[in-house]
Amino acid sequence: MKGHTRASELLDQELVEKVQSGDKTAYDHLVRKYQHKIILLVNRYVKDPSEAQDIAQEAFIKAYRALGNFRGDSAFYTWLYRIAINTAKNYLVSRARRHTEFEVDVYEAEQVQNLPQLKGLDTPERELLNDEIINAIQSAIDKLPEDMRVAIMLREFEGMSYEEIAQTMECPVGTVRSRIFRAREAIDNKLQPLLETR
Repeated sequence: MKGHTRASELLDQELVEKVQSGDKTAYDHLVRKYQHKIILLVNRYVKDPSEAQDIAQEAFIKAYRALGNFRGDSAFYTWLYRIAINTAKNYLVSRARRHTEFEVDVYEAEQVQNLPQLKGLDTPERELLNDEIINAIQSAIDKLPEDMRVAIMLREFEGMSYEEIAQTMECPVGTVRSRIFRAREAIDNKLQPLLETR
């Protein structure tokens, strides 16, 4: 798998160099290769599929415009991921100024579904508890520093390895592990009192 990854990175670098030399069709290959992954990544931040596609397209445009400055210090896809994450975050910031409500992430909803305390019939009491837990998780996520939030999202949503997250976030693997651990701990601490009272 590592050999395949290296071959893929070499191919990406060749395509990047072609784009930098003026071959615009080479960029189409990169877009086709990573379009699905980038849309999925953006979709973790933005739940509206059509909005996610627009943001992904914007990220590819930004990447194309910045490609002249790409020196290959990191893999092309990790560089592209960073641009996509920043584009999605910028969208959320501008949307937050227009709307005050935030949606619960898929990860959070799944965590809620998997709690043993919530198994069984959907009684009004259980639905109320469900809402309280979702709100508690959302509150915990909102209060996380951005680096912890991004790290846990890349791990839980993208299924990235710690090494890949470290490349994407440009930090040591140990820092990634620490951020993810502290993010999970913060969410657990927020949930624990709520679950104990039930």
